[in-house]
Amino acid sequence: MRNNEIYHVDNNRAGQRLDVYVTSSGNNLSRSYIQKLIGEGLVKVNGIEARANYRLKEGDEIAVEIPPPTELQVLPEQIQLDIYYEDLDVIVINKPRGMVVHPAEGNFYGTMVNALLYHCRDLSGINGVLRPGIVHRIDKDTSGLLMAAKNDLAHERLADQLKEHTVARGYLALAHGSMQFDQGIINAPIGRDPRDRKKMAVTSRNSKNAITHYRVLGRAGDYTFLELRLETGRTHQIRVHLAHIGHPLAGDARYGPARPHFDLAGQFLHAYLLGFIHPRETRYLEFKAPLPGVLLEILKSLDLAGSLEQVYCFQK
Repeated sequence: MRNNEIYHVDNNRAGQRLDVYVTSSGNNLSRSYIQKLIGEGLVKVNGIEARANYRLKEGDEIAVEIPPPTELQVLPEQIQLDIYYEDLDVIVINKPRGMVVHPAEGNFYGTMVNALLYHCRDLSGINGVLRPGIVHRIDKDTSGLLMAAKNDLAHERLADQLKEHTVARGYLALAHGSMQFDQGIINAPIGRDPRDRKKMAVTSRNSKNAITHYRVLGRAGDYTFLELRLETGRTHQIRVHLAHIGHPLAGDARYGPARPHFDLAGQFLHAYLLGFIHPRETRYLEFKAPLPGVLLEILKSLDLAGSLEQVYCFQK
């Protein structure tokens, strides 16, 4: 089924290009995709197909027809998984840095979903073919714990816990600069960056509330080692929030300095803690994953490895 959207141009936006107007209308579609729809005749102005550079007039009616996403076949792959817990309802995995969680354009193989399909053979189908069993996700270059649902009942109950902010999610991060306060809360809404649709940003426009709690574990020179807890789970939330307060993550070329630090390929961010109520048995489960070796060596070079004792005692 196709999705149809209708817009009416007011005086404030008269004179804008058609593709710019539709892209900035809160539909989370990229400008290149809108231009593709225009080229296929799926965007009409006053019932007539128009070009991307058409200058809008006050009172124009724009109709956008958005085709349904194409479902692709995702194949199981025999990929080794670092499994922390598994039963008939849920599986908890320690994801390595560099692994994509679910297939997307340019990444249809070697993802967590490919591996889960091979290992489990029975995942929740709520999120469709591309994201079976996926209740939440972490970025490609972020390591650490995530859970996947093996049936729809488990998926719904785990998703409800995320919505109610009862899932414990703890992260370890190395940020640029020496942070002034030992702990704090970053409460700033996050939405698509209006200047770069591939990025997120703190913005009041088409955004959702986002709250991150942080605690300083140690400082060394121009770096601060942090523990962070998510109250909400927006895309790139920690990365965007820390950049917003002037302390972007080490290695995060998208939201921080372009020059790599410590030869890191991607941000210094590890989802070390995950806790939730079992979806069927109503008992609380909590897991902690040690910092990956490459990140641990960076802490050692800064003489900050001892700070890990504040979050778990088995890793120094």
